[in-house]
Amino acid sequence: MHLIEIFFSIQGESTRAGLPCVFVRLAGCNLRCNWCDTEYSFSGGRAWSLEAIEAEVRRHPARLVEITGGEPLLQAREVAELCRRLLPDREVLIETSGERDLGPLPAGVIRIVDVKCPGSGESGRFRPENLALLGRRDEIKFVLADRADYEYARDFMREHRLVEITPHLLFSPAFRKDAAGERSAAQCLLDPGELAEWILADGLPVRLQLQVHKFIWDPATRGV
Repeated sequence: MHLIEIFFSIQGESTRAGLPCVFVRLAGCNLRCNWCDTEYSFSGGRAWSLEAIEAEVRRHPARLVEITGGEPLLQAREVAELCRRLLPDREVLIETSGERDLGPLPAGVIRIVDVKCPGSGESGRFRPENLALLGRRDEIKFVLADRADYEYARDFMREHRLVEITPHLLFSPAFRKDAAGERSAAQCLLDPGELAEWILADGLPVRLQLQVHKFIWDPATRGV
């Protein structure tokens, strides 16, 4: 597998936010989201064997593991095998855009699917067939840069009846690329307070999510 990094940190997103977690960040992505905060994963990295990755993951004292990228499902066959190796005694999350087929992933993996909104520049890339593969433990995330993104996410959620698929629906303000040194809501392209008001006004059963790690460490810091 082609990796950028493996690191041990605090989970900053999802319903597991705040928990110790081992992150396996894979190289390569076929999307170019305007607000992407991991552009360094688009290229570079180095080849690792599955055995070496598993050994490094198990070296850290955490039951939670997240496979991320880039887009991890560009290496779907190897990712599926890594998940099988870790699942017996680890909780495994995979973060994906939902543009690639989720079918190869083994049962037990928690899929965190990031549906791209217009502000990303990559909306319309989502694979609708993936919705049928999701269950109650999986999570669907929307990263929002403005009101138009919010309305897109709200309407997508209603059109596809996402609450019937999973209770874990995440609305997350996008962060500014020039936010280095700032550890406050000023990092966000969309004011979290404004987003909260919209969610309450529409009565949406969603979780407002902030990237916790960007409040703990400098937003530009890698490996956290």
